[in-house]
Order: sequence, then C-alpha cells, then structure tokens
Amino acid sequence: MRWRLTLALAVLTVLLSGCGPSFANLHLRVAAGSVGGVYHDLAGPLASSWAGELGIETPEVLATQGSRDNLNRVLSGGADVAFVAADLAADAAAAHPGKLAALARIHDDYLHIVVRKDSPYTSVSMLRGRHIAVGSPESGVEYIADRVLGVAGLKGAVAVDQLSLDDSLAALADRKIDAMFWSGGLPTPLITEYNRKIGLRLLDMSSLMPGMQRFSPVYGTATIPGSTYDQGGPVTTLVVPNFLVVPTSMSADVAEALTKGLYDARPALAAVNRAALSIDVHPGIETGPLPLHHGALAYYRAEKV
Repeated sequence: MRWRLTLALAVLTVLLSGCGPSFANLHLRVAAGSVGGVYHDLAGPLASSWAGELGIETPEVLATQGSRDNLNRVLSGGADVAFVAADLAADAAAAHPGKLAALARIHDDYLHIVVRKDSPYTSVSMLRGRHIAVGSPESGVEYIADRVLGVAGLKGAVAVDQLSLDDSLAALADRKIDAMFWSGGLPTPLITEYNRKIGLRLLDMSSLMPGMQRFSPVYGTATIPGSTYDQGGPVTTLVVPNFLVVPTSMSADVAEALTKGLYDARPALAAVNRAALSIDVHPGIETGPLPLHHGALAYYRAEKV
C-alpha cells in the first residue's frame, strides 16, 4: 500500500507541475529609452527579475530614442514591451485602435527645463532667441518640448537641437546651448551628476500649465521639491504618467506573468531609482485612455484591486 501511495503522490506532483504555463521558449525585447534616463535604469533590473521569475533568458534591453521610438518598435514587431509616456500612448491608441494595450501605469515623469545656475534665465519666456536642446528625435521629450514652445510663443523664436539627455547636458556644460528639456523621473541620475559638476537650475512653468492641459487630459501639475536637485525651492512643472505597453497580440499568460513580475520586482527597481517607489497596483490599473491587456486585467482581478 505504501508504494502505491508514493506512486500516486509522484503522479500528482507531475500533473500539478504541468498545470501552470511554461515560458521556456519566450524571448522578449524591452524598448527602454536612452542610457542615463529612468526608463533605461529600470529596464535592466526588471528584465533580470522577469528572467528569474519566468525561467527565461534575460530579455534584451534596447536603448532607444524614447517613447515615440518605443511605440513604433512595438507596432512594427521590433519590441515586445515598451516604456511609454501617456500622452504619446493616448495618441498611438487613437491612431492604431486595437493594437496596443498596457500592463501597468508605472512612475510619473516630470518635465525639466534646465539652465546653468550661473545663467541669467529665470523664466521660459527669457529663452527667446536662445539655443535649446529639445530631446532626441522620436522621443517623448521632443513631443512635449514642441508643445511647450508653442504655448510659450517661442516656436520659430529659438534655435533647436535634437539631442539625447547625455548630449544635452554635455552641450549645456560646454555652453553650446542655453537650456534643455528633459522629461523623466525624480531624480534623473545624469541631471544629479551634472548638477554637482557645473550647477544647474530648473525653470518654473506655472504660467504655461493651463495651455498645456488644453492639449491633453493626461498632463498634470506637480512640483519638483528643491531638495531633489539642491535648488533654492520647489519648482512647478508638468507631470505625465508612464505606462508599460505591449501589443494586444501578446498571450494572456505572458501578459499576466509580466504584470506580476513588475510588482514583485519593486524592491530591485527602487534600489536603482527612487521613481520606482511610486509603482503600486492601485494606481497601476489607471492606464486610460490606453486599455489594460486582458492578461494584466486578470492579474489585478486576482489581487482584488
């Protein structure tokens, strides 16, 4: 009788072990933005966590130009998961209905309009006639910067360079530009680094927010605390949420596992950037106007969110 019981338990164990989905042959590419930005900071540990939790090879982290580039890669099949700003995600969802879905709302990005601390510029309007870096081509930074310049009445009244975060800060350090735009989490490590090197100052955009919010309901008003970059006080700016975006064609099992893996990875993500401290299941479901993937929705329902 004992050997029969042992055999029965062994068979049951095998059967139960086969109940869950297998991801052994899953290969993922994560579109992660520019090196030095918060997207890229978070993508590495998230990929490692997914590899360990799902038992797959570590997903490939792709350095990209930013949100618009990331969306194009998902739509073209060049990436499986992307970090994307909500304003661009909303536009893409309208332009490509039924093609894109979200796993989660993650951290919020804060718009940084940065000048040297020793510069005379204290408002956005003072940048008329100046030289400005507006982010990489196809980036979410460039997208927002174009709107800000329009609201401020500066389109055509400034010289514009399309530069990455690293190149923008280097140009600012070398006085090749007078100001730069960046949209990222708090703090953005490269801005912290250059602030220590040369001294930086953030420009307040309180007066521009009503005009920006007419563009999109996803834009909110927030403050960057003075302590974030050792400023004299808080600065009012624009805040935009970020989503993890996938194609709707992704299987429900994979989407559910990736969503679970995101929240399980929070300690590792927060260890590389404090922006990840805001990742939480309750705001995580707030991805409108982009719909949640049905696999992600299954995870939230199981968590009773």
